[in-house]
Amino acid sequence: MRPLQLLAGAILLGAVGGGVMLSRHAARTDAEPSAPVATRASPMPAPPAPSPTPSPTPAPFVVRHILPIDKPLHHGEFVWDESGAPQGPVVITVDLEAQVVSIFRDGHEIGAAAMIFGADNMPTPLGVFPILQKDADHVSNLYDAPMPYMLRLTNDGVAIHASDVRYGNATHGCIGVPLGFARKLFAATKLGDRVIVTNGKRLEMGQSILG
Repeated sequence: MRPLQLLAGAILLGAVGGGVMLSRHAARTDAEPSAPVATRASPMPAPPAPSPTPSPTPAPFVVRHILPIDKPLHHGEFVWDESGAPQGPVVITVDLEAQVVSIFRDGHEIGAAAMIFGADNMPTPLGVFPILQKDADHVSNLYDAPMPYMLRLTNDGVAIHASDVRYGNATHGCIGVPLGFARKLFAATKLGDRVIVTNGKRLEMGQSILG
């Protein structure tokens, strides 16, 4: 696998929702027609029903805080600090180009780690995936290999799990993270939490993580 520079605190763009322009429709004020004496005036036409207002992007899926990591994360390194982060929905981002996994809770980054991913002949797929299964003591039935703290993303075996994260290592399409980080990630997530895998797309503060 070609070595790539690790960028600390990288954040994925994933499926980003654009801003929604709100439109307002003025009520029609058709003038009431004049009526001759002894006849009933025509009723005023009912104003058109207002258009429904689109829901804005929920705050938990907007980047609100990024961990202050001031140096590149080397293979096997990770940072975890959830102090000050409120409870809320969890989103995991994976940047294959930067080789960094980040976890956000209520829009606050609480962890980041250097990682390894699929080799060229078995690449890690891009997209948005819900966590389908959690198994702290999983063993691959394809390769008879341990996959500690496994978070399954696809039915054909792609998952996030603890690996020997070192330079030159690769996986069979999975996302391998350091053991300590995998343990914390496993405890912080639940079934249905979303994982966004992209290749070099990032977000800035205040931007949407999910559309």
